[in-house]
This record gives sequence, C-alpha cells and structure tokens, in this order.
Amino acid sequence: MRSNGRQRRSVARPAKTKQPAVRRSAPSNRPWQLLSTSHRHTDRLGQAIGRALRGGETIALYGPLGAGKTALVRGIAQGLGASPTAISSPTFVVIHEYNQGRLPLAHVDLYRIRSPRELESTGLTEYFSGQTVTVIEWADKGLAALPQDRIEIMLNHRAARSRTIQFRATGPKSDEVISLARRQYGKTERAPQASPRRALKREATTRS
Repeated sequence: MRSNGRQRRSVARPAKTKQPAVRRSAPSNRPWQLLSTSHRHTDRLGQAIGRALRGGETIALYGPLGAGKTALVRGIAQGLGASPTAISSPTFVVIHEYNQGRLPLAHVDLYRIRSPRELESTGLTEYFSGQTVTVIEWADKGLAALPQDRIEIMLNHRAARSRTIQFRATGPKSDEVISLARRQYGKTERAPQASPRRALKREATTRS
C-alpha cells in the first residue's frame, strides 16, 4: 500500500588489463563502518546520504527492531530537502511516497511480507526505474526482487544509546554514492555539534 495521496494494498565485465574502472569497483568490497552514539549522529549520516543521491538509487536497510532504520530514513529525507517530520514507519501501509524534496522518495517496509506473492503485490519493482529513491526497511524479505546495484546498510545495537552502521555497495553507482556520502559526513563531523545532553534527549523521544 502506498500513501501521500495514493495507497497500494499491503498484500563489468572484468577488464583484461588493469584499468581505472577495475580499481573503481574495489571499494564495493570494503565496507564503511561507523559508530552512531546518538540520534543526532544517525540523523547527520542520513542527511549526508540524502545529499549524495542522484536519483534512481535503491537503499536496502537491515537490522533488528529499534536499530534506527526509520531514523536514518528521516535523515535521508531531510538531505533530499523533504521534511523529516513527515516520515513515519510504513509497517501497515508497506509503501509511503514523498515528493517534497529534490527527488521522489519511496519509503518501504517489508516487515509483514510473508511470501513472494505478497511481495509482488506491493508493486515494489515499479520503483526501480526513473528518478525515485527507494529506501527499504527489512530488505532481507525481498532480496530476490532488489536491483543488483544497490546500497546496503546494516544497523545493529551496540549499547543502549549506540549503534554500529555498516555500508556496502553492490555496484558502481552505489559505490559512487557511498563515497560521496562519506565525504559529506566527514564535513559534518568537523562542524560544531549540539551538546550531548540535547542529543540524548532527542534520541530518547524518537522511535525508529
């Protein structure tokens, strides 16, 4: 089921010689991992990803309940120029569509998908063309349908207020986006930050 005015039922080739293109694909095998110690860190990371997106990307999110998947999506939306407050978990709707930012965003939650037939009925694959950025929570439920070139993000609890976040690119386009997002995030790391107390308060009042 889709929202935002419309709803849908839930129901390189290897090079023969050492060329730059071959070296370019190498980072896809070297994940980028970092530690988020607050909601603010996750939010800044999401914004960096949103600013790096060019249109048509698929972002697959993995991780247990409460690991920060929806919080990351809010940051991505903000990085795209949309309001983060509009983002909510689409668990009962499956797909929410947002068109307020510079690129259309489809927020997908496959938590309740139980079979390939249910996955097909969501119309998920319709979003894998054009300029729509598709962010999928519980992406492991739909691996067979995902594009070959995608950004994979694994979020896991480390402690009560911290999470490990690991990125992996599965193709050249996703590799470029992750590299750019990493540079964007590095810039925010050097910028002045809010006090830890304020960051922790914001984290405690936000469910993801």
